[in-house]
Amino acid sequence: MSKDFSSVTERPGSPATREQLARLYHRYHTAARYVRGGRVLEAACGAGLGLGYLAGRSGRVVGGDFTENLLKTARAYYRDRTPLVNLDAQSLPFRDRSFDLVILFEAVYYLDQPEKFFTESRRVLSPGGTLLIGTVNKDWAEFTPSRFSTKYFSVPALRDSLKRSGFTGMEFFGAFPAETGSSLTKLVGLIRRVASALHLVPATLTGRERLKRLFYGPLRPIPPEVTEGLADLYPLVPISGDFPNYDYKIIYTAARV
Repeated sequence: MSKDFSSVTERPGSPATREQLARLYHRYHTAARYVRGGRVLEAACGAGLGLGYLAGRSGRVVGGDFTENLLKTARAYYRDRTPLVNLDAQSLPFRDRSFDLVILFEAVYYLDQPEKFFTESRRVLSPGGTLLIGTVNKDWAEFTPSRFSTKYFSVPALRDSLKRSGFTGMEFFGAFPAETGSSLTKLVGLIRRVASALHLVPATLTGRERLKRLFYGPLRPIPPEVTEGLADLYPLVPISGDFPNYDYKIIYTAARV
């Protein structure tokens, strides 16, 4: 039976913390740096939260996802505004050189064979095109794996895998500093680590929402479309691709063909 990623994917109306909304906004604000009016594919687009933001800055945007339930949500909202395709990111149904930018946010760790996605991305990218990946940092001290995840990359491991797939000119960035913060932040981090070690972390976003309310207070609903100024914008900081990074919660890499 095929996996349904609906239970681990952000959807319109789901309650979110301030930082969760900031991370969502940050992904697409970062992507806008690389769009430059070109042809864009977002693989694992989920419910399409960022497609409208990208469409306003590109020549053409295509959204694709493995889970049909998520695409139904996106289609109901966007209607004819952007093409949406049911796909496996490890076997992209597009011709060679079809896109100038391929995006994969918070999904590389769900792929059974991520190297196949890297190879496929290189194939569908035009010369000079960019693959942009955003992922939680596995070397962050409070990292907890997601349900359905298969493999998390350290920064050097991701660099090496992309290089083997033929990418060059890689840039790495960190966002959302992993500072120790307040006593409450430290307590929440400790509880998360203990719960993860004991396999007590709720498997679904709904279950995690209850914990968020307990520790973070009132939550805001996720909108159906990311818009400018949705949340506070965190700095995007260049980091080395040669060493594991312990300073940031989120890692981005931009790899060129």
